[in-house]
Amino acid sequence: MASSESNGAAESPWKLVMEDGQPMKSPVTVKYTKLFINGEFVDSVSAIIIRGSVSTKMSPYLSDACKQVSKTISCCRKPPHAACNHSRSFAPFFDAGKTFETIDPRTEEVITRVSEADKEDVDLAVKAARAAFDHGPWPRMPGHERGRILNKFADLFLQHSEELAALETWDSGKALDMVKMIDLVDSVGYLQYYAGYADKIHGLTLKMNGQYEGRTLHEPIGVCGQIVPWNFPLIMFFLKVSPALACGCTVVIKPAEQTPLTALYCAHLSVEAGIPPGVLNVLPGFGETVGAAICHHMDIDKVAFTGSTEVGRLVMQAAAKSNLKDVTLELGGKSPLIVMDDADIDEAVEIANIAAFANMGQVCLAGSRVFVQEAVYDEFVKKAVKRAKKQAVGDPFKAGVQHGPQNGAWSIISKRDKVSKVQFDRILKYIQYGKIDGAHLLIGGHSLGEKGFYIEPTIFVDVEDNMRIAQEEIFGPVMCILKFKTIEEVIERGNKTMYGLAAGVLTKNINVANRIVRSLRAGTIWVNCYL
Repeated sequence: MASSESNGAAESPWKLVMEDGQPMKSPVTVKYTKLFINGEFVDSVSAIIIRGSVSTKMSPYLSDACKQVSKTISCCRKPPHAACNHSRSFAPFFDAGKTFETIDPRTEEVITRVSEADKEDVDLAVKAARAAFDHGPWPRMPGHERGRILNKFADLFLQHSEELAALETWDSGKALDMVKMIDLVDSVGYLQYYAGYADKIHGLTLKMNGQYEGRTLHEPIGVCGQIVPWNFPLIMFFLKVSPALACGCTVVIKPAEQTPLTALYCAHLSVEAGIPPGVLNVLPGFGETVGAAICHHMDIDKVAFTGSTEVGRLVMQAAAKSNLKDVTLELGGKSPLIVMDDADIDEAVEIANIAAFANMGQVCLAGSRVFVQEAVYDEFVKKAVKRAKKQAVGDPFKAGVQHGPQNGAWSIISKRDKVSKVQFDRILKYIQYGKIDGAHLLIGGHSLGEKGFYIEPTIFVDVEDNMRIAQEEIFGPVMCILKFKTIEEVIERGNKTMYGLAAGVLTKNINVANRIVRSLRAGTIWVNCYL
């Protein structure tokens, strides 16, 4: 995907790493594309009504949803030859709207079409989850038994890890080497950890006044609605699902519309593992429909959301306006990485490269503001540019590639197959903002290739704190290097952000590290490492 700025006058230091100059063929095929509700893959409610066949598992939950969708069908404009009571005649109008495309970010071509959930499908999934929680075995079985099933889920995940890794790379653009080294390891690690925790959820006995004692008891909260982003599809799926299942909760989860394929594959594995029907439900779809329905639903007890700060505010509002459900949010970041003048510069450069460019910069925790003490600033900048040039950019299926296409680069307008390069264009727009605001572009700043959402690793210097590239989350491969003199100065400047997600400090002085860590307003702070 070449941009108007693409490659400019100077030749890019990066060449796309490809197999014989072409994207490699995916080594996997897509097996699961339907909604996963009550332990089986199904069409949307609308499609079920049109087709006129319902599975035995699904039939108890369909009545209200069917009434609502049937009402919608009766209001639709019918073709001249159709009878009003013949719902099958309306199939062309509904089937076209109940699937959406998922795109290969390497080629901009369609991988497959995935069933699109809607509000009625959320109602159906919540009913199944509520029945499983109120009357099913999952929250009532001993914790060690839940742990056994979750460990079997983890074993199945490992057995299918090669296929899952390839599917994740194809759907998201993440480098296959990185998926195998990080995403698979972290995903199964979360599942195994919480499987081990399932029988260790204990309360306390407290000595009260006089002859009285008090007890605390930890109980599953109920039906959990979960909404995950596109930058780490597998990791975020298991980070959300694993603790909820271990505690005995039931789940309705919406994967990102850009990357739904591995979540659906894992739904299949959950059945093999023995997770009962209704405990885990996976609904691919869009934020304005599925996401909103989850957040507003009166029978969901808790919502967990990872995504943008703007949408996070909407999630909180929806929770407040509905049933005051509990909310957990992980939102945006513009995290500072502080390099003191006593740090090992070569090591600091490597850490900063990871902090800014890991996963093509699409990390909410990314250390995209790199503060370097003035005594080592020039040396750091020179070495950071040299290191960025070594970043292998290309087909994520190709061995050795570290930097693939921007994996959330596309979006669908009005849900009907009109693909827009929203995130891709947003990153390039912020690079232009950096130039306009007066920062100096040292390297990168352009797209690569005629097809695909590839953007060069980009480094700006002479960045001021009030510039847009220093204040606003870009979610792309853009490193801003800023100079500072004193500890007091860098603490103040590091905290000049609306975010507070993460930070990092690189120094050999433990006293300096402790002082900075205690002064930065961030939830996670790394010392002499990052991510």
